[in-house]
Amino acid sequence: MSAVPTFGTVVLDCPDPKLLGEFYGALLDWGQPELNQDGDAYWADLSGPGGVMISFQRVDDYRAPQWPGQDVPQQLHLDLRVDDLAAGRERALALGAKLLDDSHETFHVYADPDGHPFCLCAC
Repeated sequence: MSAVPTFGTVVLDCPDPKLLGEFYGALLDWGQPELNQDGDAYWADLSGPGGVMISFQRVDDYRAPQWPGQDVPQQLHLDLRVDDLAAGRERALALGAKLLDDSHETFHVYADPDGHPFCLCAC
């Protein structure tokens, strides 16, 4: 056995793992998340190509990050690549994302339905 870890998943806190997993599943065209419930833990895993995974963990009294303010810091965000920034924008908005900043030529900043910032990048 190796002491070197391998990448497992990125985990986003949220009020409803199923709903946020479905949003990212549709946005990334990865399908439906796998739901897990173990006692009070409520979790969803969304698997993508090549073994990449995003997980969603229910947090009671969830507070959405504030961007660009830091009263509730974002702590992390996802950069998602697109070939066509305008088409990516329309898709993200139709799925429930909120546009936060489109002032940059090569990327735009959005919030997912639970307020996590993410970028669509045509870089």
